[in-house]
Amino acid sequence: MPPPPPPFVSMDAFYLHLLRSCAALPHVAAVHAHIARAHPAASLFLRNSLIAAYCRLGGPLPAARLLDEMPRRNSVSFNLLIDAYSRAGLADHSLGTFARSRVSGVKADRFTYAAALAACSRAGDVRTGKAVHALAVLEGLSKGVFVSNSLISMYARCGEMDEARCVFDVTDEHDDVSWNSLLSGYVRAGAREEMLKVFALMCRCGLGWNSFALGSVIKCCSSGVDIAVHIAEAVHGCVVKAGLDTDVFLASAMIDMYAKRGALSNAVALFKSVQDPNVIVFNAMIAGFCRDEAAVGKEVMREVLNLYSELLSRGMEPTEFTFSSVLQACNLAGELKFGKQIHGQLLKHSLQGDDYIGSALIDLYSNSGCTEDGYRCFRSLYKQDIVTWTSMISGFVQNELFEKALRLFQELLRYGLKPDLFTISSVMNACASLAVARTGEQIQCFATKSGFNRFTVMGNSCIHMYARSGDVDAATLRFQEMESRDVVSWSAVISSHAQHGCAKDALRIFNEMMDAEVVPNEITFLGVLTACSHGGLVDEGLRYYEIMKMEYGLAPTIKHCTCVVDLLGRAGRLGDAEAFIRDSVFRDDPVVWRSLLASCRIHGDIERGQLVADRIMELEPTSSASYVILYNMYLDAGELSLASKTRDLMKERGVKKEPGLSWIELKSGVHSFVAGDRSHPESNAIYQKLAEMLSKIEKVASTGGASRVSNDISSREQNLEGCHSEKLAVAFGMIHLPQSAPVRVLKNLRVCRDCHSTMKLISGSENREIILRDAIRFHHFRGGACSCGDYW
Repeated sequence: MPPPPPPFVSMDAFYLHLLRSCAALPHVAAVHAHIARAHPAASLFLRNSLIAAYCRLGGPLPAARLLDEMPRRNSVSFNLLIDAYSRAGLADHSLGTFARSRVSGVKADRFTYAAALAACSRAGDVRTGKAVHALAVLEGLSKGVFVSNSLISMYARCGEMDEARCVFDVTDEHDDVSWNSLLSGYVRAGAREEMLKVFALMCRCGLGWNSFALGSVIKCCSSGVDIAVHIAEAVHGCVVKAGLDTDVFLASAMIDMYAKRGALSNAVALFKSVQDPNVIVFNAMIAGFCRDEAAVGKEVMREVLNLYSELLSRGMEPTEFTFSSVLQACNLAGELKFGKQIHGQLLKHSLQGDDYIGSALIDLYSNSGCTEDGYRCFRSLYKQDIVTWTSMISGFVQNELFEKALRLFQELLRYGLKPDLFTISSVMNACASLAVARTGEQIQCFATKSGFNRFTVMGNSCIHMYARSGDVDAATLRFQEMESRDVVSWSAVISSHAQHGCAKDALRIFNEMMDAEVVPNEITFLGVLTACSHGGLVDEGLRYYEIMKMEYGLAPTIKHCTCVVDLLGRAGRLGDAEAFIRDSVFRDDPVVWRSLLASCRIHGDIERGQLVADRIMELEPTSSASYVILYNMYLDAGELSLASKTRDLMKERGVKKEPGLSWIELKSGVHSFVAGDRSHPESNAIYQKLAEMLSKIEKVASTGGASRVSNDISSREQNLEGCHSEKLAVAFGMIHLPQSAPVRVLKNLRVCRDCHSTMKLISGSENREIILRDAIRFHHFRGGACSCGDYW
């Protein structure tokens, strides 16, 4: 054997030096090859060092081959490989090596058991962990502090806190690791009371506090919703008493703790007391200002920007978390201008492609209505994870770009990504808004296959989708199938029946909700009031309105007040409705007055209608809806000159009526129509079918004595070129749908009286069910009648 090169005293020392200088796996392999060729009599220590080098650089497999080739092995040889497999996430290999060490006759030591228990901990395999525990007991090693700490950590990480506490209690000796493992285990399990008891016991035992133990307690105080501020302050006092108040790690954790507990002033005072804050402390304070989303306004925004400016002035480099927190503040405060400036900073720091920041940018632009800018940010990301996809899809849905949301979801699936529950929920909302039940059913099937159907939020989305698509029976069935229902579930099914004119069913479900002891919220009562309004249940509606205020302490919103005005107005109590508006806090909101104006039109109260219209135009002079209602009121009353003046006033003020749009979903996709539409490829067949249906119902109406309806149809439908869009959509559905299938049509505006009458007659003459959703409610036409009972 050649002598070792100077200054090394032996070949082992030479190779040990080489192994310590290895920085990559190929370097270790080269030294290994050299040892095999030039130093075949290498010592066990050198061979173990070679295994350690392989394991250190991420090569447990070559280390395993080396172990197989070694003529002699000890516990260190196996311990190194057991630990390496465990760190690589190969728990089965790790535990297999542990079993092999026992079979080979090598006596396991405390490090062997610690490595095996770490493998069980990382794999969450508590069953095998208990078996290793039993072996440690047989070997007499279980009560030693080193193995007992590993046992406590293993049980804690596997969620078996009772077992962890039992090991802790029977162990003769405890060190800082023992206490820290138990504390962190209780924090991870959410057992805050037990954690605080252990912390108090630790204090009574006179043990010194360390940053890890206090960090666990602070984390517990941050995450617990029932932790009071005085407990947080007591923990802060422990930090000061331990002399660790200068620890920036604990300072940032306490700032976060105070912010989450709503004690923002305490967080600010603590931040100012930190002598030399680093970027993590700044990040905690910036994020703290954004904790109370409802309170984020211009003042908070100013504080966030001041902190960001101070961070830069101190020469610190902002991190991804810094930018995401500042962007969140801009988003919550509605400060798009500042958000764009931060976006410019991101470009300067080359962080625009970060997926975490990308989601914040998408949310900022989407919430500000700049979806195209948000979409460009989405496409510029280097890595698009499911969070960024969901943010973009939600942005499209939020800005009513529902078709784009569905196309983006289809693209997500083509890329092989797996959508999460929030993605599916957003897409279901898009289907609900478009009322495309067929697409919604397909997404529900996908959710079922993916295991999402068991979640309550998924069931709520399905109820909403089916209800908005006109299938209240499917919505009810989905509600009945749900294993767990929350207030959203009950509110959704109540609102669906209310929108479909099933007032008594809606109130019956509300009573069932009360029997189930589910506390209603504002949305629940909105559904109840809507049901009463659409069903003409005036006394019941007023009673529920008082119950909402007096028994549940819920403050009425503009929507609740509008429902009450509609309730009174439809019943002809126009004076009461007007008095209610004048006494409410929403007396200056044009929405409630517009509801009263619609009631004035229904009951032909032109004098009151004129005064109400003047009030609306004073509050909202550019809204077309008010002019249209006033115009139609004059037409109904035969006041053609006043109607003409209203139209002239619209032209003078530059007010344009929103065009009516109707659409229907078939196998071939969604087909849209406008009034007098000739752009559809099948327009000739559509108009021919419409003419046939109108001719048939005209004969039925005239023979049945319905003179007014007959006159309306003959006078208004002789010129088919100007017919309303819902008639074209219904005719198209009649052509393509089988006789047994209902024709579901959606319209963006309220259906007019003539079209309502026509739909009733068509449903009778064609013996077909027609479901029409307008801007207000659903109309189910069957056998010549409508579900609204003409009370709309």
